[in-house]
Amino acid sequence: MLTAHTIKVLQSLDKKKFRQKYNLFLVEGNKTITELFKSNFKIKEIFSTDPQKLDRGDVPLTHISDNELKKISFLQHPKDSVAICYLNEEKKQDDGNLQLVLDGIQDPGNMGTIIRLADWFGIEQIICSKDTVDFYNPKVIMASMGSFTRVNIVYTDLAEYLSQTENVNIGTDMEGENIYSFRKPEKMNLILGNEGNGMRPETERLLEKSVMIPRFGQSQSTESLNVSMAAGIILGQLFSERGQ
Repeated sequence: MLTAHTIKVLQSLDKKKFRQKYNLFLVEGNKTITELFKSNFKIKEIFSTDPQKLDRGDVPLTHISDNELKKISFLQHPKDSVAICYLNEEKKQDDGNLQLVLDGIQDPGNMGTIIRLADWFGIEQIICSKDTVDFYNPKVIMASMGSFTRVNIVYTDLAEYLSQTENVNIGTDMEGENIYSFRKPEKMNLILGNEGNGMRPETERLLEKSVMIPRFGQSQSTESLNVSMAAGIILGQLFSERGQ
């Protein structure tokens, strides 16, 4: 049985300040929890309504009721288990040949989808501005579908990083080069800006090129693409060059 204190602590983990205070974040669902065992994330404890369905290894596991699960879950329809994990120490890796750089992305769903895209395309690191949504946000974790365990995510001063990187800084702009004729440099950063305001001026000044996705449809009602949709289209085209 969960104590009132435990429930209160777990419920507070939807906020960044409490995740940092307790050095903990929450992962939901057996499928994603299983991904944790293959990663460098350390699990503190698991709470499950059906422990037999989860191979937990040496991790402490508490059998809880459906009602208790509803109290600690951030889902409208809770899944079978919840894992409480320790935050990882942030460590920047060497720049890869293709990296994603996020400048002020705020929507957790977009962030989670972008992490999932990075994992799909084998991009090992995402560089984020300090005001980009926290990837330990429960909605980011859920949207990433376990991909957060395989992508290194670093928060830093973007202007400083972009001015020092050896990768070519490529942004997105409606006046940029057509992505379907763009030739990918050997090493590049693909920079994605804030959903409403795009890239901040200090980021734009450090761009060496920009790309755009041309509109083929006739409708003018679609003003722009969602940032995660745009990222998927651009990455798909960049990687298609390998087969040319």
